[in-house]
Amino acid sequence: MTIMDPHDYWKALRKRWIVIAILGVIGGGVAYTYAESLPDSFTATSEIFVSSTQGQTTSEVLQGSTYTQNLVQSYSQLATTPAVLTPVIAELGLDLTPSQLAKTITATTPLNTVLIQITVTNGDPQLAASIANSVGTSLSTTAIGLSPKNATDVASISMSIVTPAQAPVNPIAPNRRLIEISGVAVGLAAGVLYAIGRAVFDTRLRTNRDIERITDVPVIGNVERRRRRDPQASGITMRMAPHSLIAEDYRRVRTNLEFADVDNAIRSIVVTSAMPGEGKTTMSINIALAMAERSMRVLLIDADLRRPSVATYAQIEGAAGLTSVLVGSADLGDVIQHWAPNVDILTSGTIPPNPNQLLGSTSMARLLRTVIADYDFVIVDTPPLLPASDALTLTHMTDGAVVVSLYNSTTRQKLSDALAALAGVRARTIGVVLNQTKPKARDEYYSSDVTKMGTTAPAASADGHAGTGTDTDADVNTEADTSIEANIVDHSDTDTVPVTVAGDSAAERIEEALSTRPSATSELRPVP
Repeated sequence: MTIMDPHDYWKALRKRWIVIAILGVIGGGVAYTYAESLPDSFTATSEIFVSSTQGQTTSEVLQGSTYTQNLVQSYSQLATTPAVLTPVIAELGLDLTPSQLAKTITATTPLNTVLIQITVTNGDPQLAASIANSVGTSLSTTAIGLSPKNATDVASISMSIVTPAQAPVNPIAPNRRLIEISGVAVGLAAGVLYAIGRAVFDTRLRTNRDIERITDVPVIGNVERRRRRDPQASGITMRMAPHSLIAEDYRRVRTNLEFADVDNAIRSIVVTSAMPGEGKTTMSINIALAMAERSMRVLLIDADLRRPSVATYAQIEGAAGLTSVLVGSADLGDVIQHWAPNVDILTSGTIPPNPNQLLGSTSMARLLRTVIADYDFVIVDTPPLLPASDALTLTHMTDGAVVVSLYNSTTRQKLSDALAALAGVRARTIGVVLNQTKPKARDEYYSSDVTKMGTTAPAASADGHAGTGTDTDADVNTEADTSIEANIVDHSDTDTVPVTVAGDSAAERIEEALSTRPSATSELRPVP
């Protein structure tokens, strides 16, 4: 369960606003259908006045009035008895029993009055009025018949309908508007609860703050996910699209690694993850290429002896490699392959039956000491932390571990368990990289890749080399010295005029192009 602050609640609602809106519409639709299916109910009311027939003097009249008020309460109860309702059923020809009819009738007496109000509820407005008037008449007849009589056989009370019931025009129920509003409100509330519930119980990592909530280990980078149509979709972004935004993400990881320990420079790392499929291998390869841009000699070791994939990504032979050296069937220098400028690769070799024993052997420790002394930077790609303990063993032989977590996939619990495993063996965790994050809107100026520049990525030669030179940045700068491509942008016109110049005439050609534009607000935008 996630502890959330107000910003998180707002973010959850904004993220799932479509679901909330849909549930609101569904709730309103269901409520509308239900309300329309309900029958209309109409009420009609008749009023009966009760008076005393006894008394000649003022005193007798007052006594009779008090007597009548006391009787009115009893007469109102009498209105729903079979003695009153049976004649009504017979008169109107109703297909009801007295008890069924009584459920539709309410008899009330306003306080301190001698009035009885007969209210009838029915789906037929005309029938409701007829029943109310008939009940009033039947009640008067029954009550007078039950009241005491004087010597002349005159009843002590009289009852008469003073307000006959009229057929109502508008129903009193159902309140369809209220039902529909309530349905929409219930739907929206369900949507809000769903959105918040998903946010609270969905513990997948999506932001740096999600990681910072569970650990003090720093986040040293976010790498955006690739789009299928992009040239870096193969995974080796630093080679296929070195000028893309994703390549800049890898360079940012490289920079953070360089400054992770100012006093003791980091020269070797283990790249791992909590679970398989989080991108640790592509992260290892791209970090290696990013380091090589600093004119550093880099060695990438595929130490994932369970599911090796570096050779597949690099498109090199992987039959002989790390395991061959560890079992003594090959020399280290014979199996290291030069792959790109300043980047060598030691593939995994044949998958052994005992990978953990091989990686924890003294031969492995000796091999790492040798290559760390020979290379400026060593990257070890290892199995995930939770399924296997291989990475824990190798972390002690290097300067520390970089843990790769997959955006919207790795849970906080998985990452926490992985970091706890490293802490349990007193291994150093340099940082966490959140991989394949959601692409952000960034300035297009900084996202021009090689294909937009009119240049091509260095092609691999037959022996696996990726061209000559020692520094990718230096190669790009050299090309820029010999060929400059610029766009002249006029803010008063949407057209863009490309101008390609070369050699020493570059400045004159650009100046000439600028002078041909009519607007003084023209701007020169070179393509990097």
